[in-house]
Amino acid sequence: MSIESTAMRWEKVQQRGGSGGPGVRWGHTCNSVAGGKLLFVFGGYGKDQCQTNQVHVFNTANMLWSEPLMKGTPPTPRDSHSCTTVGDNLFVFGGTDGRRPLNDLHMLDTSTNTWILPSVRGDGPEAREGHSAAIIGKRLFIFGGCGKSENSEIYYDDLYILNTETFLWKRVIPSGTPPSKRVSHTCSSWKNKIIVIGGEDSSNFYLSDVHILDADTLVWCKLNTTGQLLPPRGGHTTIGFGKNLFVFGGFSDEQNLYDDVYMLDIENGAWVKVIAIGEGPSGRFSMAGETLDPEMGGVLVFIGGCNKNLEALADMYYLRTGFSREDDRDERRNEKLSMRKQLKLKCQEQHSISPSYEQSPFGVQHEHDTTVYQPMPISSYMPSGRQNLYLNEYQSPFGKRTFQAKVTKTFSDGYTIETIIDGKPLRGVLFSNKPSSTSKGVDNFNRKMEEDAMKIGGPSVHADQDADKHQTNDVNDIRQVNTEAQIEIAAASEMKTPEAESLMLREDPGASEPHLTHDVNFGNSAANNPSSVNAGTHEDNVSAVAKDQSTPIS
Repeated sequence: MSIESTAMRWEKVQQRGGSGGPGVRWGHTCNSVAGGKLLFVFGGYGKDQCQTNQVHVFNTANMLWSEPLMKGTPPTPRDSHSCTTVGDNLFVFGGTDGRRPLNDLHMLDTSTNTWILPSVRGDGPEAREGHSAAIIGKRLFIFGGCGKSENSEIYYDDLYILNTETFLWKRVIPSGTPPSKRVSHTCSSWKNKIIVIGGEDSSNFYLSDVHILDADTLVWCKLNTTGQLLPPRGGHTTIGFGKNLFVFGGFSDEQNLYDDVYMLDIENGAWVKVIAIGEGPSGRFSMAGETLDPEMGGVLVFIGGCNKNLEALADMYYLRTGFSREDDRDERRNEKLSMRKQLKLKCQEQHSISPSYEQSPFGVQHEHDTTVYQPMPISSYMPSGRQNLYLNEYQSPFGKRTFQAKVTKTFSDGYTIETIIDGKPLRGVLFSNKPSSTSKGVDNFNRKMEEDAMKIGGPSVHADQDADKHQTNDVNDIRQVNTEAQIEIAAASEMKTPEAESLMLREDPGASEPHLTHDVNFGNSAANNPSSVNAGTHEDNVSAVAKDQSTPIS
């Protein structure tokens, strides 16, 4: 049955003053920014019987049109392009200039009204028009459309993804059941799904099928829909509003233009024909549509298009759906919480099976995705003259309170340390109850550094190079440590475990940082930390970092 109980209604927008608006046009695009407060209309065909590259802006608060002065180099005039909103930026791709299809990419920064021509890389789409685009996160998906080969048209069913941060194009070949080659269809996004609806195929048949792409797994599937099914069509407009997609207008032949509205519930696959009160737009195709929510809650807008006489139109309509995004916001909030939990669990799993790595611009590219950088171990890119040693990466136990201390001095039975707990500088002594080679290794390291410095009369490049050689030897010594330097405590101020009795801290407001220190992390034992270097053979490890205060690790 049709939706009437929600009291959806059409409203013709009476445009006031300003520049008078974009005028008659079809094949244009409109995109809302600033939460629906501003509506940017770009390109299309109509005025002076040609394509345009003008930008008009509609302010939904005062109902005024403006034509701001644009900076930068604008795209060539075009129609049948795609324009996708990513934050404050609009990404314009492809279309036709009336003679040939295009495959250039332009970006409009709506905050400064500046056109930008990005330097793109990778395997980008061939020139095309009548394609469709949708955004998920920072990934821009382009599907289908038609191009030209000599004097014949080529229909596409390919899929490209643009990373809107790195401007890297990629052609992907999803699995599953893909949509057939088509043009004049629509693409929408919901959560991590791309939804393709209808269009015209290479045999000039009109379609009403619905295909969904999982953007994470890159698998296509055909949605088996129910209810009042959408009649086949192309040249329609689809506007997403939460889990509901609103389809308006389109054509199935030259004499059959639609002025109807259908709504698809993506979750249950049910189509419903919308019966809105009030006088709505006449039958048309190649119009532009967008949602103005939340600035105008539940309101969809439709602008221009082409009528059955192939005349461009200039009218503008609101469809007041009466819908709210509150439910959708709750769904997205729950989804984000779930994603955070999943990420936390994933990080915990990675920590439990492999050593931690520090993020670095010196990462290597992932073999399957050149935009994903895989961090390298610190030792892989650490400068040879740098006095920084990561002997073991400490991981704090969940549910425990831990603290980190700096070794200021070593002796045969332990260390003197400095730390800050609850804003209070503390200094103390950590005793080892077992024989340890750590102090020997650290003392050897310090002694060799001093000897080398004295031999050459002070610090120099040679001293740094010699120190590096000694560092390598001492790392091996320190890695064989078997000490109770790592202890588990419930709180820094309440050390009640037997191991903690070997640690004595006192408040020292005047505690100073030495030039060369070692960080010691106190937490759960290495026996329970698989990422520790000697977790399989030693119960406890000391996690130390030699830090040169003048060259901190970034």
